Amino acid sequence: MSTSRRLRAAKLRVGGLALASVLLLGGCAAGTYPGAAARIGDKEISVGDLDKSTTAIQSALGNEQQIAPAAVLKILISNELAAQVLDQRSIKVSDAEIAPAMKVVVDQSLYPKFAANPVTTDFLRAAARAVVGQIKLAGGSGVVTDPNAQQQSAAGARMVEEAAKSIKVDIAPRYGSWDGTQLKEGSGSLSNLSEQSKAAQKPDPQQQQQQPEQPPAEPQG
Repeated sequence: MSTSRRLRAAKLRVGGLALASVLLLGGCAAGTYPGAAARIGDKEISVGDLDKSTTAIQSALGNEQQIAPAAVLKILISNELAAQVLDQRSIKVSDAEIAPAMKVVVDQSLYPKFAANPVTTDFLRAAARAVVGQIKLAGGSGVVTDPNAQQQSAAGARMVEEAAKSIKVDIAPRYGSWDGTQLKEGSGSLSNLSEQSKAAQKPDPQQQQQQPEQPPAEPQG
């Protein structure tokens, strides 16, 4: 496998840039998060910005794939956490380092479509900065074509995840919940349970069998 393909695979696995075929999520906004899809430290990702990013990414992907807002939000949060950790560690990432990395965080066939829209260009830039920063965190030069870049990116991502545990993350319930390290997608609606939630609420047949039968009531009189 070529270096560029390995790097793309690493980003898909480590950085969460999973532009997979998933259904768009609906649902109503959560009243406790008016206008905010998520808050990461003192940084807010608004519902409007999330919708704008989702629409732009969907346009780049075309009709063959569907991207859910929750999937986009997961990537935006991942990129923001990386940015805040890099700032905490005083790790600088230059435009000269970001430019080549932008071409490996998505498939080469998609890059021209992402680069043609300012919204998806910013999206790629944030993802590329995260990748380069992760490489530097692990002691690398930040050059994405370096033979050790994939391994360093993976190691740096683990360092970001550990450091990010101290950063407060709040998620609007319509998009899921934060488990301490990543976004767990919800059902997409406050009124509809996900299949997992439905299964969790069903009684376990084995538990039912283990429960002792209630003795018959004593006759009265």
